[in-house]
Amino acid sequence: MELSTVEDTRAFGRRLAALLRAGDLLVLTGPLGAGKTALTQGIGAGLGVLGDVTSPTFVIARVHRPDPDSVGRRRADRPALVHADAYRLGAAVDPRAEIDDLDLDASVDDAVTVVEWGEGLVEQLVDAHLRVRIDRRDDDSRRIELVPVGGDWAERLTTL
Repeated sequence: MELSTVEDTRAFGRRLAALLRAGDLLVLTGPLGAGKTALTQGIGAGLGVLGDVTSPTFVIARVHRPDPDSVGRRRADRPALVHADAYRLGAAVDPRAEIDDLDLDASVDDAVTVVEWGEGLVEQLVDAHLRVRIDRRDDDSRRIELVPVGGDWAERLTTL
C-alpha cells in the first residue's frame, strides 16, 4: 500500500484501529523516520485513547488509556494502547530478557500492543501478530506492507 503523506499514514492507522482488539500485537519495522510513530498515532486516535501518542524511544514504553468520553467504538470495545520502542534495547547478551523486564506480557491480553523495532524480540508474547513494514521513499511517501502471522489476521485485513 502506498501512502503519500504523514497524514495519510495517520489516517491509515485510524482505519487499521477499527480492526484491532485487546490481545493484538503489532510489530512495526522500518528505518528511522519511516512513519512508525505516525502510524501508531493514527491507531491511538482510532482507539480513542487519551493524550498525545509520542515516540516512546527514551521511556521505552507508554500506556495510553481509552478516553471514556470519546465517540466511535463502544466503551467495552476500547482497549488501552501499549506503545513500546525496542530501538534502545539489545545491549544485553539476550535482548529478549530486556523485553521481559518491560512486562509487556502482563498487559498484552488487555491492550493493543504496538512495538517499534520489535522484530525478533516480541513475537513470543502471543500466538499470532501483525508485522507492519514501513518504508519511506525519497519523495516522502511511504510504502506499508502488512504481513499477518497466524490467527485470523489475514481474514481481518480483507476489510481494510
